[in-house]
Amino acid sequence: MTPEEKTNIRNQILEMFDHAYGSYMKYAYPADELMPLSCKGRVRGEEPNRGDIDDSLGKFSLTLIDTLDTLVVLNKLDEFEDAVRKAVKDVRLDNDVVVSVFETNIRVLGGLLGGHVMADLLRQRGERMQWYRDELLHMAIELGHRLLPAFNTSSGLPYPKVNLRYGILNPLSRTGTESDTCTACAGTMILEFAALSRLSGESVFEEHARKALDVLWERRQRGSDLVGTVINIHNGEWVRKDSGVGAGIDSYYEYLMKAYILLGDDTFLQRFNIHYSAIMKFISQPPLLLNVHMHNPTVSVRSWMDSLLAFFPGLQVLTGDLKPAIETHEMLYQVTKQHKFLPEAFTTEFRVHWGQHLLRPEFAESTYYLYKATGDPYYLRVGQSIVEKLNAFARVPCGFAAVQDVRTGTHEDRMDSFFLAEMFKYLYLLFSEKSQLPINIDDYIFTTEAHLLPVSLSTTQASVQTNVTEDAAVAHHEDLFTHSCPSTETLFPNNPSFAKTIRDGYKYLTGVGRAFAPLPLREIELPLHDNGMEPWNQEFLKSMGISLTPLNDITLGEPSGPKQHKGVFRVKLVAEVSQSPEEELVVPHVVQLISPPFLGRTVLTAGPAKFGMDLTKQEHGVKGTIVKASPYTACGPIENAAKVKGRIALALRGDCMFAAKARWLQQAGASGVIFIDHREGSNSEETPLFQMVGDGDSTEDITLPLVFLFNREGSVLTAALEEHHNVEVLLLPKERQLGKVEDKSEKPVSMNIKLRLREEGEPEERAARGPTLELVLENKEVLLNEEGEEELSGKQESCQQQVCTQGRTEPCSTESLQSMNSKTGPVTNP
Repeated sequence: MTPEEKTNIRNQILEMFDHAYGSYMKYAYPADELMPLSCKGRVRGEEPNRGDIDDSLGKFSLTLIDTLDTLVVLNKLDEFEDAVRKAVKDVRLDNDVVVSVFETNIRVLGGLLGGHVMADLLRQRGERMQWYRDELLHMAIELGHRLLPAFNTSSGLPYPKVNLRYGILNPLSRTGTESDTCTACAGTMILEFAALSRLSGESVFEEHARKALDVLWERRQRGSDLVGTVINIHNGEWVRKDSGVGAGIDSYYEYLMKAYILLGDDTFLQRFNIHYSAIMKFISQPPLLLNVHMHNPTVSVRSWMDSLLAFFPGLQVLTGDLKPAIETHEMLYQVTKQHKFLPEAFTTEFRVHWGQHLLRPEFAESTYYLYKATGDPYYLRVGQSIVEKLNAFARVPCGFAAVQDVRTGTHEDRMDSFFLAEMFKYLYLLFSEKSQLPINIDDYIFTTEAHLLPVSLSTTQASVQTNVTEDAAVAHHEDLFTHSCPSTETLFPNNPSFAKTIRDGYKYLTGVGRAFAPLPLREIELPLHDNGMEPWNQEFLKSMGISLTPLNDITLGEPSGPKQHKGVFRVKLVAEVSQSPEEELVVPHVVQLISPPFLGRTVLTAGPAKFGMDLTKQEHGVKGTIVKASPYTACGPIENAAKVKGRIALALRGDCMFAAKARWLQQAGASGVIFIDHREGSNSEETPLFQMVGDGDSTEDITLPLVFLFNREGSVLTAALEEHHNVEVLLLPKERQLGKVEDKSEKPVSMNIKLRLREEGEPEERAARGPTLELVLENKEVLLNEEGEEELSGKQESCQQQVCTQGRTEPCSTESLQSMNSKTGPVTNP
């Protein structure tokens, strides 16, 4: 890539940033986030509740704070100075609002610290910010103290939520009843809290963050050295025992490595190395990163991966383990080429599991790290594709909008603050030389939110007791790179093809981009015994390149070509033809309104669940009267249990997992559950159906029938309930809805063809289960006559003649085979 091309892309990134940041400042500030489709700000409490997603919003101008140090990296110093003035003047941190401790730490505390570090640097240069008096640092200290009450637990693990004004224990706090938190939530505090302690001189923050890391380390599974996803904050017991490197755990591993880099404490490196060895042993199956059971890590617990694991190749670069980083990154790139963006979750066969794309930056982050480690311009092209797809498929008049479903391209009214904090920072750095940046980027470590903290903090002595990792647990081999960042000179000496040779093996992993090159063909003719095969079967085989010729059309005993292929013996194969639903096929269900005045005429398309009662096995479906659950989200004890008992409950999506809602409603005595999407306007015509999944734990205890309606279909149902009060519905698969006329012309659109050797003496009726193809493959003995030309042996020729003459499908007798075999020695595997 030429310098001119890199400059053009860098300018394009700046223009895109101006569009996104300018839209926020114009339409949303001082709100926390921009709603790019509505062209207004998202203010908590004024928009429909989105559950845990809204816990990031604290009425503290989140996007402004999160973007501060990005403005400096992009050399927008005038805008930075103006943004700092606005933050100091307008932002309040004492609002009566319950926020996520994790999100507030990485986005707001990290943003304030990154902004302070940049402001202090510019002030020291004497050119700008001469008015600045550490206001952002003072705000960070205030916020740190407002987060500290979350650590008031018996274990030292923090509560997941805190009230910025009232803390945890205050009767007005509206929080503090939670008992569980995610591993990443508890283990992603050390960078911001340690930096705050070392910049402020108050050791209390670093002490609490170190204590939380100690607990997670002590609670690891000693046999596998893995951690689970969710842990009880009071007794330290694991609540969810699945282990991976994606959602729920991701930044815990990241912060162990980066805490060593930032603080210079060997303890964190030792712990990371032990965890990393376990990850590479049990979780990494290049190019895949799977989720396993922490106590039995040879067991994979799910067949899909989430997009948050895209950060992991970047972390592997810091570790110096480049080969698996290149492999996993290439797999992710192939998925983005297939779906335009990385879906929120995708299967191990690279199909969409959850179709959302929230403009997450993790893939761009790993692309940046890999380019800096290898210098391979391939990664510039990957970055260029990210830029182009954002412009083509996410750009809207008022900013950039998250993609609701990558399969349809529909947008969601959402632009998270991390899009400005991380995406543009990594993309701009990818296309910039060091000399083009206003700061020396090598002097800083990126937090998980890409905020910049100076590595010089490692020389600032902390007045805290350092963590200790017991020697017995340090069972890893320390090599040259254990205590250093990777050296490209040592790892890749003058070898620009290093990364390419690794990538090439995964170039067409998903099948996208493979050039069509017909393979050389070798025709094989097989006699076919037709057991009532219909014309469509023949057409299907023809589409696979298999041509069928009636046996009577073959001239008996006549060679099929100028020279016959000759061999040793013949094998009979049975091909069973059956319909093959595509893996992960979603069977459409319906909610059919059967009470007056509907009488079955109103039918709403619904999605099924992978757990609960299997409605496909209920001959007549499940019938019941519907009632709204209270609370409508069904994320706690059901207040109207008496009304719900024996009825089909309506529950709104959001706030907690489908399985949690189902358990609460089952406990209340509901006979079934209809979940309704909370995303306004979603419908089954524009959005593909999906199967609801559980929460990672066993869902065998859930026996209710469960279906899911998109918002538009759900609105029809709730409107009917409001108007008629007593509405009876039927839950069943769509193909069995009442009044449906069966279309007998429908045929399966795909088949499985299973081939197996038919056992000797196997009765005909056993071989032919349903429509079958019986294929006779004849290997003919190769002999040379005196002139050195090929010819058939007499016995083999007579055997072939016998089949053609009588139209038989039985193989030659064992004796004849043995007779033929005796001339050529043992038969190899056919």
